[in-house]
Amino acid sequence: MQITKGKVAKAQKIVIYGPEGIGKTSIAAQFPDPLFIDTEGSTSNMDVARMDKPSSWTLMLQQIEFVKQQRPCKTIVIDTIDWAERLAIDFVTSRANKTSITGFGYGEGFIQLEEEYGKFLNKLSDLIEMGINVVLTAHAKITKFEQPDEMGAYDRWELKLGNKTTAKTAALTKEWADMVLFANYKTFSVAVDEKGKKHKGQGGIRTFYANHHPAWDAKNRHGLPDEFPMDYAHIAHIFNSSPVPQASASVQQPTQPIQQEAPVQQPQTVPVQPPVEQLVPNTQLVPELSPSIPQSLRDLMMQSGVSEEEIQVVVSKKGYYPMDTPISNYDPSFVDGVLVGAWQQVYGMVEEFRKSLPF
Repeated sequence: MQITKGKVAKAQKIVIYGPEGIGKTSIAAQFPDPLFIDTEGSTSNMDVARMDKPSSWTLMLQQIEFVKQQRPCKTIVIDTIDWAERLAIDFVTSRANKTSITGFGYGEGFIQLEEEYGKFLNKLSDLIEMGINVVLTAHAKITKFEQPDEMGAYDRWELKLGNKTTAKTAALTKEWADMVLFANYKTFSVAVDEKGKKHKGQGGIRTFYANHHPAWDAKNRHGLPDEFPMDYAHIAHIFNSSPVPQASASVQQPTQPIQQEAPVQQPQTVPVQPPVEQLVPNTQLVPELSPSIPQSLRDLMMQSGVSEEEIQVVVSKKGYYPMDTPISNYDPSFVDGVLVGAWQQVYGMVEEFRKSLPF
């Protein structure tokens, strides 16, 4: 048993949300050595490191696993998490051959979404343990809120997650985060007539809110003020003490005492970062894929180096379609629910097929 005392430097889990266009992506780009998973294509005009826009939930999970294995950055940014939730909803509905998340009945669809989303947050927590910061950006929405012990309702800003009351993705995200920052324009109501009956808004200063308020959700564990200018410099000190992610390396310890008259210097094991070429999936050996293949499946095939013929072989062996049926002729629900939704199993069958080849 071990007891520790004092602050522990570790990577941080941050959620930044606010109205569209306020600069959430620009702030996220200032975190230490960021790598973007751009779910909505908002970084096209920014000079940042980014991965391909994920066309499916499965591909996004593979991208996170890639970051876990290769550690190419100090901060991973998912921009935005509400667009990522759409991928999760598509995954859950396609897997069950449903057309809508509400088509399950009795809230079963939202239960499955919550489970899948929870696994996703666990994967991000693995990155935290490795010393990689995780930043989730999100849009904000205004909802009507009524406290159980009060009369009347009022408007408040919330994460644009879980559009139904039975969905819990927003609550899970806030619980998971170490810091939830609400970004908004600080405006003032100024009277424009002598009697003070007519007002107009002035100001518009971009502001971060770091603590809970009846009008918004926010929290932090670093003693930040209730509000401060939307500038990374005000939170940079939190990440200056975060550990630097490194590849695991074991150093052999001497088992025999070292004689003072003949000191022996043990060689140090230095983590070697893989060259940039190895950080990109090798697609040179993959035949050119038909552009008529659905994008979500095509991206996974390119990522894993799977050819169109290999998919046709696996599908025909299972009796779904004849061998000579083009993938573009497959039913869309079959592509999304079986090939994309169960890609790990599909890829496993492709590997088994490769092992059976005589050369």
